[in-house]
Amino acid sequence: MQPHPRLHVLTLLIWIAIGSVLRFANLAAKPPWNDEFATVVFSLGNSFRTVPIDKIIRLETLLQPLQPNPDAGISDVIQHLMTESTHPPIYFVLTHLWMKLFPTVDGLASFWAARSLSALFGVAAIVAIFGLAYAAFRSLLVAQIVAAMMAVSPYGIYQAQEARHYTLAILLVITSLCCLVIAIRNVQNYKYLSIGLAFFWIFINALGIAIHYFFIFNIIAVVLVLISFWLTDIYKWLQFKTENKYSRLPLRNQLVYWYRIYAVVISAFITSVVWLPIWRSVPENKVTQWIFDDNSLNLLKSLSQFIAWLITMFVLLPIEGVNVQLMLLSGSILIGFTVWLIPIIIKGIKLQNKNPKIQLEFQVLLRYLWVAIALLFTITFGFNADLTIAARYQFFYFPTVLLLTAVALATSWNAYDYLDFQASVERTRQKKLVYSLNLKGKTPVILLLFLGLLGSLTVISNFAYQKPDRPDLLAPIINEISQPSTLIVTTYFTHEQIGEMMGLALELKHRYRLTHKSSEHLPSFLLAHLDSNSQPINTLKKNIAQLPKPLTLWVINFFPTAEPKIEGCHIDPKTRDKMNGYKYRIYYCL
Repeated sequence: MQPHPRLHVLTLLIWIAIGSVLRFANLAAKPPWNDEFATVVFSLGNSFRTVPIDKIIRLETLLQPLQPNPDAGISDVIQHLMTESTHPPIYFVLTHLWMKLFPTVDGLASFWAARSLSALFGVAAIVAIFGLAYAAFRSLLVAQIVAAMMAVSPYGIYQAQEARHYTLAILLVITSLCCLVIAIRNVQNYKYLSIGLAFFWIFINALGIAIHYFFIFNIIAVVLVLISFWLTDIYKWLQFKTENKYSRLPLRNQLVYWYRIYAVVISAFITSVVWLPIWRSVPENKVTQWIFDDNSLNLLKSLSQFIAWLITMFVLLPIEGVNVQLMLLSGSILIGFTVWLIPIIIKGIKLQNKNPKIQLEFQVLLRYLWVAIALLFTITFGFNADLTIAARYQFFYFPTVLLLTAVALATSWNAYDYLDFQASVERTRQKKLVYSLNLKGKTPVILLLFLGLLGSLTVISNFAYQKPDRPDLLAPIINEISQPSTLIVTTYFTHEQIGEMMGLALELKHRYRLTHKSSEHLPSFLLAHLDSNSQPINTLKKNIAQLPKPLTLWVINFFPTAEPKIEGCHIDPKTRDKMNGYKYRIYYCL
C-alpha cells in the first residue's frame, strides 16, 4: 500500500526543516576567511585597493572595505570584481542586494547576512533534488531518500555555511540535469523538446557560467552525454536502414527530434565562448596561481583527495580540532562504513540499470557522473590544475552522486519496487524475498542518514571542514602576549593577504571589546609588498624605525623568509609556531 501523497508532502517539509536548522545553526560562529572577505567586500561595491600598502595602518583602516557604502551600486560591484578578482559577477550582485536588507554590526557588514544567502540556496537544493528525482524516476521513495540525504549531507552543510556562490551553482546544476533527463526522454519517445523548456535550459546554462566559471564542466558533461545518445540514435538509424532497405514500410526517423537540442548545445557554446578572453587570463592571475603551482601533484594524492570529498558528501565524524585517538576512531568508522556500503550501492546500481522503467534515466545520470569525473582528472593532469585540491570544486557532480546513490539504495528499501520488473520470480519466492529485503533493506539508508546527521553536526560544531584561516586561535595569543605597542606584519601579494589580516583584525577587535581594553592598544598592521621593485624586509625595517619602543612585532606569513633578521629585535624562542592559515614569529624590539 502506497503512502498518501499528503504524507510525502509532510515528509519533505520535515527534510526541509531539518536542512534549514542545520544550515543556519552557528552560521556566524566560524571566523570568515579570505574568500569570504572577498565576497563581502566586492558585494558591498568596495575595493581592496583602498587599503594602504607598505605603510603602517590602524586596525580601523584595514577594516574600512567592510563598511557599507550607501553610494555604491551594482556597477561598482561589477567593476571592482572584474578588475581585482577572477569570478563572474551575478552572485556578488545578488549578495549586494541581499545585504542591503540587514543592519551592520559595529558599523561593518554582517557575515551572518552574507552567509545566510548561501544557506538559503542550500535549503532550496533540497526541494530541487526532490523534484529532479521524481521527474527522472517517477518514484517518491527515491525522491524522499535523496532529499533526506541532501538535508543532512556534511558537504552540503559546509557549502551552505560559506559566503560563496557554490550552493547557487549546485541549484543550477540540479536544474540543468532535470532538463537533460527530460530532453533525452523526449527524444527516445519520439517527442520534441518544448520550446519553453529549450529557452529555459539555455537561460540556465548562461546563468550558471555567470555564477561560477566551473559550471562550464557541467555544460561539457551534459553535451558529451547528449552526443553519446545522439551517436547511438544515428547508429540505430543507419542499421535500421541497412536491414530494411527493401521494405516499403515508412521509417520513423528519430533524429529529427534532436533539432531543438542542437539549438541548446549551440547556445551553450556561444554563452561559453563569450567568457573565453577572461578565462585565458585566469592561469596568469596571482589569485588562482596556487591551483597551478602544486609541485606535489600525483595520481595517488589526487585520488585520495577525491575519495575523501566523496565520502564527506554522505558521512563525516570529528577529524579536526580533536585528539589523535578520536580522529583515528572517526576515520576508522568512516572507512569501515564506506567499505560496507559500497557493495550494497554497486548491487543496487546493477539492479536499477536493468529496470526497464528507469533504465534510460539511470543511464543518463550514470553517464553524466562518469564524464564529470573524467573531466575532473583530465583538467587536473592535462592542464596541471589540481581541481581535487579543494572540496568546494567538486560541486558540479555532487547532486548526481547523491541521486544515483539514492536510486541504488531504494532497491532494498522497498522490495516491491524491485520485484515490479522481476516477472519471472515465483509468487512464493516473492514473499520470502519481500520479507528478507524489508527486514534488511532499510538498514543502509537509516545508517547513512544517521551518520550524515552526525556529520552535519560535526561541521557546524567546527570539528570538520574548518576554515583555512583560524584567526580565532591566533587572536587570543596576540591579545595575551602583546604589549601596548604592537605591530602585525605580513607579505602582500594579492587581496588574499588582506583578507587574512582582516580576519585577525575582526577577532582582535571583538576580544578587545569583550575585555574593555582601549582601542588605542589595538595592534597596527603592515602589508609589505613583494615584487621586483621592493622587498618586504626593507619595507619592514624602514617602518619599524619610525615606531616607539618597546615594540612587540608579529611576523605572520612572511616571505621570502619566515625569520627575517631585524636589528634591535630578537625572536622569542618559546613561541615559534603555526596554525591554520598562519605561520608566525614573535619579535621583541627594545
